[in-house]
Amino acid sequence: MSTSLQTFVRTTLDLADATLHPWGHTPAGPERLDDLVAAAADPTIALWNPLATADHKAAQTWLEAREDGWDRGVGAAFATLDATDGTLLGTVNLRWTDRADGLAMIGYWFLPHARGRGLATRATRAVTTWGFHTAAARRIELAHATGNEACRVAGRCGYLPEGTLRESHLFGDGLHHDEHLHARLATDPEPRP
Repeated sequence: MSTSLQTFVRTTLDLADATLHPWGHTPAGPERLDDLVAAAADPTIALWNPLATADHKAAQTWLEAREDGWDRGVGAAFATLDATDGTLLGTVNLRWTDRADGLAMIGYWFLPHARGRGLATRATRAVTTWGFHTAAARRIELAHATGNEACRVAGRCGYLPEGTLRESHLFGDGLHHDEHLHARLATDPEPRP
């Protein structure tokens, strides 16, 4: 596999009722600072996906880091926006963990008004498929705290459970939690809707 193919190139993904835009550029650029500050204050996001975006300066730094990931082709951070009114719904982030080996990691968070609609599943599936087909990812991993309901999304997206990582990550409550590890291979069949 050629490393030159293993680059994430900015694109927009259309889900009909939502659009995934690269963080860092309009409509997912500096105009979203208030949204990022609000997301950091959400208790679920603060626990399972703590964002360092508590104020505008921190949110700008976060945004610049996502843009830098796109610029270097090592990270693909998508803002999920409502297709009708442009409201921020959440994010899906794909990043290389071992670029030369085609190994990536995916993660996501969604705001309360976007939860329970199947959107996390559809957005994660879209970014997963995109990562396999356009950046030649070989394997994409998804890890989440065992207490996080993200397990359902992982299963619906075709990520098979592989085990439990004991006390593997420090979460927003200041504790190291066990995590479930899931993965999909580029050769795995697409999950049924």
